[in-house]
Amino acid sequence: MFTGIVEEIGTVRHAGATAAGMRLEIASSRVVEDLAIDSSVNVAGACLTVIERDDHGFAVDLVKETLARTTLGRALRGTRVNLERAATPTTALGGHFVQGHVDATSKLVTRKEEGGGAARLRFALPKALSRYVVAKGFITIDGVSLTIAALGKSYFEIALIPHTAEKTTLGALRPGEPVNVESDVLAKYVQRLLGKG
Repeated sequence: MFTGIVEEIGTVRHAGATAAGMRLEIASSRVVEDLAIDSSVNVAGACLTVIERDDHGFAVDLVKETLARTTLGRALRGTRVNLERAATPTTALGGHFVQGHVDATSKLVTRKEEGGGAARLRFALPKALSRYVVAKGFITIDGVSLTIAALGKSYFEIALIPHTAEKTTLGALRPGEPVNVESDVLAKYVQRLLGKG
C-alpha cells in the first residue's frame, strides 16, 4: 500500500531482458535507504519487489503481466521514474490509498502551461476505467496521487501545481507520452458491491 506522495525521482541505470521478462536497476539516494531485499516499492505507479540493493540503488524484476499492463517495458538507461516506499502504520496519508496495481496506460493529450510552473494536463480516459473516475475524485498517474479537475467522455484533466511538477516526472511530461494509471480502489469496491463490476 502506498499514498501516491512521490519521495524521489529515480533514474534507470540498467534495463535488460531476463528469462522471465525484464530487470531494471534504478539509482536512488533517498528511497533506497530503507529498502531491503523483498521490500515493496512503487516505481512509476507499479508495486514491485526489491530483489537486489546497494547503497546507490536497487533492482526489480518485471514479469510479462507487468510489461503488458504498464509503460515500464519502454524504460531505458536514463529513464526517470517516480519512487515511493510502502506505507507503514505511521505514514501520513497525504494522498490516497494507492495499491500500485496499474489498471491501464494512457497518454497525455494536451498540456496547457498556466504560469509559475502550474499546468493543466489532459489525459485520454481508458474506456475500461470510465466507470471508476469522477470529477474531484482521486486518480494515480505514474505513482502520483492526483485530483481529477475535469472529466469528459474521452478524457480527464488534472491541475498540476508547481511543487508536484518539480518533484515528479509529470513536470517534464509532454503530449503523446504514455503514463500508468490506477483508478481509486474505493470506487472499484463500490462498483463490485453494487453488482456492477
